[in-house]
Amino acid sequence: MIRFLGVWLCLLLALPVQAAVIRVVDDAGQILELSHPPQRIISLTPHLTELLFAVGAGSQLVGVDSASDYPSAARKLPRVGDYSRINFERVLALKPDLIVVWLDGNRAADIHGLKKMGLPVLHTRATRLDDVARLLRLFGQTTGHNLQGESAAQDFSARLAALRVPRLGRPPLSVFYQVWDRPLMTVGGTHWISDALTLCGARNVFADLRGLSPAVSREAVLQRAPEVIVSGSDAPDMRAQWLRFSGLPAVKNKAFVRIDADRLHRPTPRLIEGVATLCNALRPALDQSGQR
Repeated sequence: MIRFLGVWLCLLLALPVQAAVIRVVDDAGQILELSHPPQRIISLTPHLTELLFAVGAGSQLVGVDSASDYPSAARKLPRVGDYSRINFERVLALKPDLIVVWLDGNRAADIHGLKKMGLPVLHTRATRLDDVARLLRLFGQTTGHNLQGESAAQDFSARLAALRVPRLGRPPLSVFYQVWDRPLMTVGGTHWISDALTLCGARNVFADLRGLSPAVSREAVLQRAPEVIVSGSDAPDMRAQWLRFSGLPAVKNKAFVRIDADRLHRPTPRLIEGVATLCNALRPALDQSGQR
């Protein structure tokens, strides 16, 4: 009997191991099924590239968009286009088994073109701070790095919670976040920067607007009278254009803040650094408003 069990066990060990099928539902509501973890991935935005590296899938990347520059290993990967246009010939030449796209950033025509060629596409969205942890889990599951994706997600959520500024009964600081100057653009209420401002004890004066980066008029900004004006480092210096409006509270307070765009404009684990910098930069204005 023992001899029979030994033979049976050997036969079992000799059988080929069948990898579990990877099945995920992406942010377009589409079901993506993969017979094995993808080994030739193309990422089409910088934050997607960074997230894939964060879950341990960097070595599986074979192509990225032209703006993917972090981590440094991403700069060495072949480029397949940018936010305005994808080079389909380069994509096909890289023989990808997965392409990761951003529904709010990549052109719909490009995404449609990739799917029309029969390429597997993972659709993603990122609008809130919590989406970073969610996408880390999704990418970990999709690429065969479940444990690393879960660990990175938990770490992000814990560090984010630690940044929350207590209200202490004071009203939130009113902030205008300026994305660009011509046209004048800001962030809407469904943008992760609005979440970041709330976490820091402030409020986005245009939180009632829909869309990630809506255009606004100068008159609308003056009417909403922000106490602080914040912008990213990738935008022109905004001080000169506002200084002539001496009645604006932000001008009276000399409250202009500039934040590293790579850390605040990309929904990745580095967003924690951007939010921490934002909270620290707003603290003097918060303390001043609390004394009034």
